[in-house]
Amino acid sequence: MGQAPVVYGQSDRPPRGDYSRAQEDYTCAQDYAAYTEADHDTYRRLYARQKALLPGLASQAFIDALPSLGVEDRIPRFEDINQRLRQATGWEIVAVPGLIPEVPFFSLLANRKFPVTDWIRKPEEFDYVVEPDIFHDLFGHVPLLFNPVIADYVQRYGQGGLKAERLGACEMLSRLYWYTIEFGLIREQGEIRAYGAGILSSSGELQHAVTSPLPQRLPLSLERTMRTRYKIDTYQQTYFVIDDFQQLFDMTEGDFTPVYAALHGLPELAADARG
Repeated sequence: MGQAPVVYGQSDRPPRGDYSRAQEDYTCAQDYAAYTEADHDTYRRLYARQKALLPGLASQAFIDALPSLGVEDRIPRFEDINQRLRQATGWEIVAVPGLIPEVPFFSLLANRKFPVTDWIRKPEEFDYVVEPDIFHDLFGHVPLLFNPVIADYVQRYGQGGLKAERLGACEMLSRLYWYTIEFGLIREQGEIRAYGAGILSSSGELQHAVTSPLPQRLPLSLERTMRTRYKIDTYQQTYFVIDDFQQLFDMTEGDFTPVYAALHGLPELAADARG
């Protein structure tokens, strides 16, 4: 029996993806035969555009890991990526029909399985797609799963997510994910670079996040990040910067329970709150 579609935030249309294919953990088989030549061409053009933008804007660690995805001219087969990924960090990617609920999401991450949406945007959505598609998930997220420190951080995040769900703190923890894995910046050799998947898979936000004078860029702080709301439909107005990937791993080493307790008594901060 298939699962129900999932949506986060507000949308004028129902979620895309065939959830009738989903198993109890929301995973499904990658239906590779269903991709059309137009789908492969969309992936090829998206990949070529983003790859050309990376130098000087993306983390060098990401640039170095990108070839691990394999083919650039068509949608990769997940099993081909998994052969390399398992050997590198013990992770694997699993297909899902679209956005999935928090607990199944956390459970997959805690078991070193990263959910990747298996459909691709339509040509008319080339510059912007409302929900994450296969290009966002593969190009944006998967390369850094070949990095041992990030691989361990994402697993630890999943383990922490299961605990946060029991403590009623998923919203606070989701902000940490948003401002690191999705929209994080890193300082490399004194320069700001992007490592977040939401930035790396967007041609406009990549340049905005790294070079625009408009957003503020703050040192990553657990408490500040967990209090800060975020935008899902515009470029971010606040980004958080780390000094290295080890900082992420070290930050999630402790027990977040007292942090959640302290933050429950503090007001949330707007996405554009200064300082």
